[in-house]
Amino acid sequence: MNHRINIIALLILGIISCKENKSRQVQVLNSSEESTAQMGLIVQAPEDIQTPKGMVWIPGGKFTQGAIEGDQMAMEHEKPAHPVAVDGFFMDITEVTNANFKKFVDETGYITLAERDIIWEEIKKQLPPNTSKPHDSILQPGSLTFKKTQKSVPNLYDYSQWWNWKVGANWKHPKGPGSSIEGKEDHPVVHIALEDAKAYCKWAGRRLPTEAEWEYAARGGQEDALFSWGMDHGKLSKQANTWEGEFPTQNTERDNFESRAPVRSYPPNPYGLHDMAGNVWEFTQDWYNVNYYKKLDRQGLVKNPKGAEQAFNPNNSSTPEVVIKGGSFLCNASYCASYRISARMGNSLDSSQEHLGFRTIATPEMLRSE
Repeated sequence: MNHRINIIALLILGIISCKENKSRQVQVLNSSEESTAQMGLIVQAPEDIQTPKGMVWIPGGKFTQGAIEGDQMAMEHEKPAHPVAVDGFFMDITEVTNANFKKFVDETGYITLAERDIIWEEIKKQLPPNTSKPHDSILQPGSLTFKKTQKSVPNLYDYSQWWNWKVGANWKHPKGPGSSIEGKEDHPVVHIALEDAKAYCKWAGRRLPTEAEWEYAARGGQEDALFSWGMDHGKLSKQANTWEGEFPTQNTERDNFESRAPVRSYPPNPYGLHDMAGNVWEFTQDWYNVNYYKKLDRQGLVKNPKGAEQAFNPNNSSTPEVVIKGGSFLCNASYCASYRISARMGNSLDSSQEHLGFRTIATPEMLRSE
């Protein structure tokens, strides 16, 4: 089911609901204590390649992916933890910004999914037979925006209480008509669907990271860390842009921001990466499958896993999803705590929101072929 169309369809019914397939081959390695050299891992940055502007080299290595032992906030889809090895790669130091994305649009004329016309003939396929066509004012391009609630929310599983389908919301107008990115060129670009992120990657000669690459980079060489800065939850407001206070009604802004923050507003992790926790969620290229970690765990140490062969989410079985990582300015300990390194969530391919963006990576092989 087309998730963007589904959102419109539910809106018409009076309900607001929140909510290049590649070969998924993996190279399975012996789980003994092999050296990175024996494994053939690319660890050091190649001497014949200059680090691209705005990126940093992430040295290859082994790590344990998934929830660390003793993490009381971990969800079942973060388990079991399993051994993974990844080759080194270059990664954007920050999330792709409005300025970055504007340059791409200016050079290519690209139009994001949130800006494209809504097609009634497609929407009505998701509606009961003989549903009347709504007024054209409803069938307009848009995206999901956040709205505070007026009072406490007893059911934090009902996302419709704080998400709003906003006609006219897109990357240039994050809150809808009347809002602007002027003066916010260094903020992460949002209202980006997966195909938009992939189009940018193609233009830039980059790609989205795998989930394993993203998590390895976020960990920054800290094997047992819960957060990108270590273990101390008390440092949250100094290290990440999240929701502090009662979600979704009151934000104390202890971290100095209620919504998105300019990139580099918080300290980098040990690999020099900013905002690997909070600010905006980030796309990976992997299918979201709740059973995938169990499969990997049975295989032992796996090198460069590319994700599940197909998407599977029993709570959203009709809509394929990809993994997003890192949490956002809306993450709060009361219901998700997704600023943890192992936190993960599924996002439909064509759904865009004001708390979801991306960053890119480049491998030595990609750069040599340019």
